[in-house]
Amino acid sequence: MVDLRDLFVDLGHEDVQTYILSGNVVFRASGKASDVSAAISKRITKDMGLDVPVLLRTGAELAKLASGNPFLRRKADPSALHVNFLADKPGRDRVAALDHASGSPDEFAIVGRDVYVHCPKGYGRTKLNNAFFERKLATTGTTRNWKTVTKLSELAN
Repeated sequence: MVDLRDLFVDLGHEDVQTYILSGNVVFRASGKASDVSAAISKRITKDMGLDVPVLLRTGAELAKLASGNPFLRRKADPSALHVNFLADKPGRDRVAALDHASGSPDEFAIVGRDVYVHCPKGYGRTKLNNAFFERKLATTGTTRNWKTVTKLSELAN
């Protein structure tokens, strides 16, 4: 994570912080998100030899995400909550084609480029995992547990 942090600093980003060994970095940047993301991805490939998706959310987006979890309103156990961050907003037709009962008792709610996932029996047992959403929604994603999501929001704001 030190190398990852240094990479962000070398790219000129400010207030760079990493969060545990999660691959998450909170930082300040200027420019279009797509340009920032592309530059980070290119440097990770060059410096670390890794071809990984780089998904960005602003501090405001993280704050909205953290305060808008529909499963928390129903008093769901926070340890059973996850968010799948998507690279792109999925098309309406793909979202409409999803069978909400397919993962029962697990459930999900899609809001923009993010998927809230509630897994009462644990994320390791769910069919509603990252691969499921990438395949069904035809976009890249990465999943984080609720504790990580809220901590990233705190760090960013």
